[in-house]
Amino acid sequence: MSRRRPSPRRPDEQLVEALVPSPLPVAPPQPAPMPTLPPPADQTCGGVLFDVASPDSAGRVTARPLLRVLGWTPGLALRVDVVHAAVLITPAADGQHLVGAREELPLPAAARHLCGIAPGQPVLLAAFHGRDLIVVHPSNTITTLLADLHAHILGALDER
Repeated sequence: MSRRRPSPRRPDEQLVEALVPSPLPVAPPQPAPMPTLPPPADQTCGGVLFDVASPDSAGRVTARPLLRVLGWTPGLALRVDVVHAAVLITPAADGQHLVGAREELPLPAAARHLCGIAPGQPVLLAAFHGRDLIVVHPSNTITTLLADLHAHILGALDER
């Protein structure tokens, strides 16, 4: 099989301009209208702001957004208590713990042990702006609460 190449145009061949239409002017496309977005949702729910963190091997959790909302700065003395398997952290002039230089909260070993908080295991932090308080909930508490809630939701769906 031989391949034939198209013969090159001869220099004396020219396109007849009357037969080749000139391009029509095209208006630039109009941009699509942007949808109206709803206003940003308030991230606080009843004065509570939430965050999730994982304690490091020393039991510290980084909580920058919450600390900034509360106005807690590095070096602030803190009191740490355990109530109903949750760690309560409040500012206290005679507090034995401090907000860390990298804006982290201390979770003392005794408090972690009482609540079942292990290093690397996520915890839910709840900052109560009006009460100047952070509550740290261990993941096992959140799992239990959500399992109960989901059982009620699924039960309601089954009743339909």
